[in-house]
Amino acid sequence: MLSMDIYKPLVALLAIVNPIGVVPFFIHFTSSLSPEQRRHTIGVSAFTAFLVIAISALAGLQVIEFFGISLASFQVGGGTLLLISSLQMLNAQPAEARKDDVSEAANKADAGASIAVVPLTIPLLTGPATISTMVIYAEKTRHWWELAVLVGYGVVVALVTYAVFSASGRIARVLGQTGINIMTRLMGLILAALAVELLADGLIKLFPVLASHLSN
Repeated sequence: MLSMDIYKPLVALLAIVNPIGVVPFFIHFTSSLSPEQRRHTIGVSAFTAFLVIAISALAGLQVIEFFGISLASFQVGGGTLLLISSLQMLNAQPAEARKDDVSEAANKADAGASIAVVPLTIPLLTGPATISTMVIYAEKTRHWWELAVLVGYGVVVALVTYAVFSASGRIARVLGQTGINIMTRLMGLILAALAVELLADGLIKLFPVLASHLSN
């Protein structure tokens, strides 16, 4: 990785992760959480984003291959999760609705931590594109400090994510509940389209014969 190109991975990461674009989903998934639980969710999400980027840079495909899966399979799984979430958003339903009220506070805390990892961080913030991008740039490194720089970029992305998500409360107050519901349904439709594209691309990679049929 040439020194003159050392900032290219950071630019690519910020463009791919795009935490600002995930704010509507964050507002939806954390709408039922308390301010303390929301702050915890923000912290977990930012830290998880750093972990995904750092592990992708240091280990990359080896981690995925260790579990016996490919990027294409990861893409199909992520697309399925996004599709499920989009269906809930189209109905403006809470992301982690529960029917029983037993230990509601604990359940919400667990839900916040769970939401922070899936689907907020994986695959909305850091999905197959982020992992593959880090693998590509890691393969271009020639010195240990260049790998360290890539890991450092993960810290930058985590800080940006934390700052953007922390400002989501002000955005929610401006929009109001009606505005949030409208935005939730619109973003749910967009998320469904993105999920279908992820699924289609992953399925074509897994089953190349599908590509030949689609081109005919």
